[in-house]
Amino acid sequence: MEGRPVCDSSVVMTEMVLPTHTNSLDSVFGGVIMSWIDICAAISAQRHSSRPVVTASIDALDFHRPAYKGWVITLKSCVNFVAHSSMEVGVSVEAEHLVKKQKYKIASAYLTFVALDDHGKPTTAPPVIPQTDIEKRRYAEAQRRRELRLKHRR
Repeated sequence: MEGRPVCDSSVVMTEMVLPTHTNSLDSVFGGVIMSWIDICAAISAQRHSSRPVVTASIDALDFHRPAYKGWVITLKSCVNFVAHSSMEVGVSVEAEHLVKKQKYKIASAYLTFVALDDHGKPTTAPPVIPQTDIEKRRYAEAQRRRELRLKHRR
C-alpha cells in the first residue's frame, strides 16, 4: 500500500464560542472542546485513510487555559503515525480574542482512530510519510506513545 504524506491529512477547523457552548462562567465547556477535537481528528484520519473511521481512544488531552463566549477557536490536526489499521492523530487548539487580537493555545490531544472496511471491520490504513523535521519528530514520539498504550492495555 502506498504511503501518504502528513500534509494530506491536515485539517484546520474554526468554531465560534456561542452561549450554548458555555458554562456559568461564560467559558466554553471542556466537553464541547473535546467534541470539536474528536471531529477535527476524525476528518484527518478519514482524509488519510480514505475509509470510514472510529475513535479508539483519546489520550494526553490537556487543557491549558479557558476560552470565553464570543472567542474564535481554531483546531489543527494531522495524522502522526499509522500502525496497521490504527492511526494516531494530533490536535492543537487555539483560542482567539478578536477584539484584543490575542491568541492562546488552550488545548492539545492525541487520538487513535481505526480505519474500517465496507463491513465495519478494521482494515489496513496507508502508512504515513513524515517529511519535515517536525513531522519526523512527531512520528517517532507517536511510535513511543503507541508502545506505551499497548503495554498499558496488556
